[in-house]
Amino acid sequence: MTAIPARAWQVVLDAVERDLLDGRLSPGDHLPPERTLAADLGVGRSSVREALRVLEVLGLIRTAVGSGPSAGAIIVARPGGGMSALMRLQVAAQGFAVADVVKTRLVLEGSIVAELASGTGVIDLTASEQILTAMESQPLTEAEFLALDTQFHLSLAQASGNQVITATMAGLRSAIEGYARAGAAHLASWPATSARLMLEHRGILTAILAGQADAARLAVHAHISGYYAETHLASASTTTASPTTR
Repeated sequence: MTAIPARAWQVVLDAVERDLLDGRLSPGDHLPPERTLAADLGVGRSSVREALRVLEVLGLIRTAVGSGPSAGAIIVARPGGGMSALMRLQVAAQGFAVADVVKTRLVLEGSIVAELASGTGVIDLTASEQILTAMESQPLTEAEFLALDTQFHLSLAQASGNQVITATMAGLRSAIEGYARAGAAHLASWPATSARLMLEHRGILTAILAGQADAARLAVHAHISGYYAETHLASASTTTASPTTR
């Protein structure tokens, strides 16, 4: 499979992250204006805005409208400690073999859903439920569906409350979505597969809510392994998880 460039907003995010990690940007520095970033990186201004929103959520920048020294996007923190490790994992994960990413998902996500189902406290799965509702209630492009699919799996990790597992899943997010997009090119019928995936998502969530740890673990294993096998990526053991498309 032939890799293509990442989505436009990811190009911006990666460029800013590299400058932060390499020390070219420091707290107090201003990012260039949206128009300049868009021109320098060859993307649209909407993509720049999306990347800046992600960086703001991560707590790395603050944005303000208006004019003057406080306006625009300002670096407020370095990506230190766990955040630095997460960002470096996001970069490194693009070169991981798909088979390795899948095996890691099976271990992590099997543990996540089993723990959620076995939990004695109140588990907040509101975010997971909202994602599934959005996927089921509106027509989505293949790319939109797979982006939400990846977010659903990340939301389960977030619901676990384990910050290390959540950071690991977040670091693998681009790799997971990348091989899912690559595999879609080999499907006999995207509508049939996407419909099945939605049912499987519901099955995973239902098992968790019913407190059925073994059923939840089996459901997520079948879900991940099934898509991997159906897309024939299993026969390409050297394929990396770089974002690709048809």
